[in-house]
Amino acid sequence: MPHADETSLSRPRDAVALVATAEQRPLSRDERVIRALNVVVATVILILSLPAWLLIAIAVKLTSRGPVLYTQIRVGLDVRSGPDRGKRSGRATATRRGTDMGGRLFTIVKFRTMKVDAEASGKAVWASANDHRLTMIGGFLRSCRLDELPQLLNVIKGDMNLVGPRPERPQLFTELRAQIPDYQRRQKVRPGITGHAQVNLQYDTTVEDVELKVQRDLEYIAKRSAWEDVKIMLKTIPVMLFRRGGW
Repeated sequence: MPHADETSLSRPRDAVALVATAEQRPLSRDERVIRALNVVVATVILILSLPAWLLIAIAVKLTSRGPVLYTQIRVGLDVRSGPDRGKRSGRATATRRGTDMGGRLFTIVKFRTMKVDAEASGKAVWASANDHRLTMIGGFLRSCRLDELPQLLNVIKGDMNLVGPRPERPQLFTELRAQIPDYQRRQKVRPGITGHAQVNLQYDTTVEDVELKVQRDLEYIAKRSAWEDVKIMLKTIPVMLFRRGGW
């Protein structure tokens, strides 16, 4: 498993303390710059990658039964204390009503990489290497992160940024929040397609893997800036090209 880069903070609690301080700050100019950067880059990538979308869609349709795209509910930004506080709408305040899901729920979009009955039981299941549920080209798409391309639409829409902690499903979010200290602090920024954890660590297979990623996510939030996002975007390129950290 790859090690975190040299810019990591010395102790996990350092990151927690800095994140707690950041939560009290008003929406800054830098936050707006970060959001604008992510939207502009996502739009450019979307336009340039459209031919790849077509090829992937054809490949998915020809090699497996079922739809080309796959949608799933994920937990997003906690608008109650995140960078968008003060801009609440009816949808944003929905997290106050009923069960606290830890953040605003949204629908993520991906190219389908698994069989249509992958979770027939209705329960969330950890993915694994050589997963029997993968389609013929599913493993390749996942290892190159090409299945994530449709999430560019989520970025432009406002549910996500290109860079940020990966969003989790509500069921797993509830379980992980109960097991991992400070897990919910990841929701203080928009979730991302890539991130500090994703370019340094492999896919999650255990709770211990998630704990490592939470540390990296909190480190990212603590030192977050437009330049930090640019560096992570650039580090994502070799991860995709050389299929690092994926299956």
